Amino acid sequence: MAMPFPSTDAPSEGRAGNMPTFDDLDRLSIGEIADMPPALLLALQDEAAAETARVKRLRDRFEAALAQRYGAATEAERSAQGKTSGTVRIEDAGVVVIADLPKKVTWDQDRLAAMATRIRESGDDPTQYLEIAYRVPERRFGAWPDAMREGFAAARSETTGKPVFRLETRDR
Repeated sequence: MAMPFPSTDAPSEGRAGNMPTFDDLDRLSIGEIADMPPALLLALQDEAAAETARVKRLRDRFEAALAQRYGAATEAERSAQGKTSGTVRIEDAGVVVIADLPKKVTWDQDRLAAMATRIRESGDDPTQYLEIAYRVPERRFGAWPDAMREGFAAARSETTGKPVFRLETRDR
């Protein structure tokens, strides 16, 4: 059974009666949500953004507390294992704490290109040592003359991602 929604031209400060809140979305069908007036959808979108920000803020605080409580012990364990990154486990009152410190590696692209040239010039195949990827920034591609774009067009494919909708009032 569809929930009737009063028609409003602007979101109200406090919704009362049968005006659903963000917390009500779990019990409504997608169709019922889609049938809501635009002003109500806008208000719910704003509530969703505020709730997302609140949860992120709380999660950040919680993770900072875990780092404060377990950071030194997990770093000591990592050091004892001769590791500078990776996963370690410690125990605290019967609770296993698993701490992962991911390794992030970056490579100097200019130096790698020079290395690939030297490998090629020595008669070896650089792809035996390096993964070589070619990319054309879309902005640059769009700025090229038509003849140049046509030459590259066969090597280019385009897909789309998930659609994103954002609602605003006219005065935003």
